[in-house]
Order: sequence, then C-alpha cells, then structure tokens
Amino acid sequence: MSGNTESIAQWLIDGARSAPRPQDVLATLCAGLVACGIPLWRGAVFVRTLHPNVAGRRFEWRAGEAVAVAEMPYQALEVAPFVDSPIPRVCDSGQAMRCRLESPPKLADFPALEPLCAEGITDYWLTPLVFSNGEVHVASWATREPRGFSDAQLRDIERILAPLARVAEIHALRRTAVNLLDAYVGHRSGERILAGAIRRGDTETIHAAIWLSDMRGFTPLADRLPSGQLLALLNRYFDCQITAIARHGGEVLKFIGDGLLAIFPVAGDDAKICGAALAAAEEASAAVAAIAATPAGEGVRFGLALHLGEVEYGNIGGERRLDFTCIGPAVNLAARLEKLTGKLGHTIVASSAFARFSPTPLRPLGEFNLAGFTRAEMVYTLPLGGRP
Repeated sequence: MSGNTESIAQWLIDGARSAPRPQDVLATLCAGLVACGIPLWRGAVFVRTLHPNVAGRRFEWRAGEAVAVAEMPYQALEVAPFVDSPIPRVCDSGQAMRCRLESPPKLADFPALEPLCAEGITDYWLTPLVFSNGEVHVASWATREPRGFSDAQLRDIERILAPLARVAEIHALRRTAVNLLDAYVGHRSGERILAGAIRRGDTETIHAAIWLSDMRGFTPLADRLPSGQLLALLNRYFDCQITAIARHGGEVLKFIGDGLLAIFPVAGDDAKICGAALAAAEEASAAVAAIAATPAGEGVRFGLALHLGEVEYGNIGGERRLDFTCIGPAVNLAARLEKLTGKLGHTIVASSAFARFSPTPLRPLGEFNLAGFTRAEMVYTLPLGGRP
C-alpha cells in the first residue's frame, strides 16, 4: 500500500473532517486514489436511507466532473435500471462482485451495465459498505484501462472500504435524523432540535402568521368510506395544504386529527408574510375544491383561519414526552376563528391583525365574541370575487 493511499485511509479514519458533505468525501477520495496511480474513471456510492418518500441517495464521481447526487424514490428500486444492475445482489449477499465488461455475456445478466460499456469502461467492481448495525450499502469502482484494475489496485481500494463505511454511516445517520425531523416536526423545528434546543421549556417568542385549518364533514365521510379509501382521501386533502404552505414559505407544525397547524415566521415584513399566507390559503382552497368535485372526494370541505401574532415556539410537554409546537393566545384565537368558518359559510376567515397587514384588502364580516376572549373580534374574509 503506497504512502499516499495510507494517508487517504488515515484521513477517513479521522472522520474526513476537511470534507463537510458526503459528495465532498467522495470527490476527495476518488481524486486521491487517482493520484496514487489507480486508473479510476468512475466511483459511486449508493446509501439507503430512512425517509417516507426516498429509498436512498446515490453519489457519482467521474473524472473531471463534479459529484452528482440523486435521490431514489422507493418505486425506483422495483424497476430498471436498478433491478437490472448488480447492486441488489451485492446488497442482499454482502459480497463484492466484479464485472469485466469486455465480456459481452455479462450484459445478459445485468442489462443496466450496457451504458458503462458504451462509455468504454472495461472493469466494474462493486463492494459492500457494511454499517455497524449490519446494513449493507454499496460502493462501485470503474476503469477504462484495457486490462482493467490490477490485483494490487483492487487491494488498495479494498483497504479503504472499512473507514469509508464508517464515514458514510456518520453522514447517513445525520441525514436520516434530518429527514425524519423534517417529516415529523418540520424543517425549522428540526434545525432547532439538531442545534440542541431539546430541553423542556426551551422556547422562543416569534412573530408569525398562523394557519389553523380543519376538515368539515369528516364524520359523515368516515361513516361512508372504507378505511383505506378514507385514509387516501385524507392524505390527498393534507397534500393540498402542505404543498401550498411549503411553496409560500410556511412550515407545518402538527396535525390534530384532520386539523393542521402551520406558521409563516415574520422576518421584518408583516405585509409580505401575510400576502404569502393568503396566497397559500387561496391555492389550498382551490385544490381542496378540486378534490370535492370528484366522486371520491364528494363532501370534502375545510375551514381555515389566518391570524398574525406572537407565539411561544419550542419544546412543550411532559418529562419523558415532548412536542415541538407553538402555543399562546394567538393560537387560541386562530382556533376560535376557525370554528366560525362553518357558521359564517366561508372557507377562509382572518383576524383584524391579519387583515391590517394583508396586501389584498379583505372584506369585513362583522364583530364576533370568541370564547375565552373579553373583546369582540372583527372577522374578515376574501374580497368579493375571491374564493369564498
């Protein structure tokens, strides 16, 4: 093993600290192997992940190019080119596999290798990356040398696999943590948790537009539809809102049955944030209406309240079970407003605080007494000609 290759192994053992991202690790590693005289043309790593929609991530280095990063949805694991490649076999067996691509019969077993042949690759070696919990992920190494990799070159690559697996596992675990926190508590909340805001009572006061919505008529729907169909409909209903909220800069904090709580944090411009929340509300309302127009979604309706105020945002709960959410009088007021949507016959209502900063002038519906609040609240809705 050459001195330079030894330095690569030691760099990985030390955590590859000079390469903050996984793609940086692969780029530095492959460039180092080439500098050691290994005729590497292409190096790739496939790491499975824990994510509701993404099965794994693929990193690919090619000589003279930046590392390409791609996310693979679960469906991709069931179709070509993945199933037609050697990767599933290496994942299942935990054994390395070498494909000499100058031998055409190999392509009959793995049609996905045909593009590599067209690229002039002669030798393709797949190696397992075994994580500490026994999971098997895959790294692949390819060359265009006419005689392929020498045995000594393969041994040099093999010696860096164990430390590479450790570094890959560290990045994969952090990525999994980020993915799960994004999926279950939201991106902003997830960032705070990873930054150490994990103690009970660890909160901050933030100024935000508040979104609180609830499905109307859910009980009759639940009585009418089979459970599988009901859940599919409920997911579509939430997709209508979540997509719109994310597109306009908001963050979903939690689901409460068929209800949804989200915030649009204000960054110095109340009018801009209220405009974003209102645009998301109109977009979501139109999407829910489209579902309601289908036979499967007949009867789907929702009410949405928009408010602007200060909330306590952070860890709240019991000693052993916490929730990262927001609370405060502003959230309570939004909840009371949402209850008025059915009574008033309007899908979207807003508070006076929200209407004051809305770039679109809102239409007053009158003052209403809200349970738990001493002063009557002027309630608004979209202007005439807008979606009700």
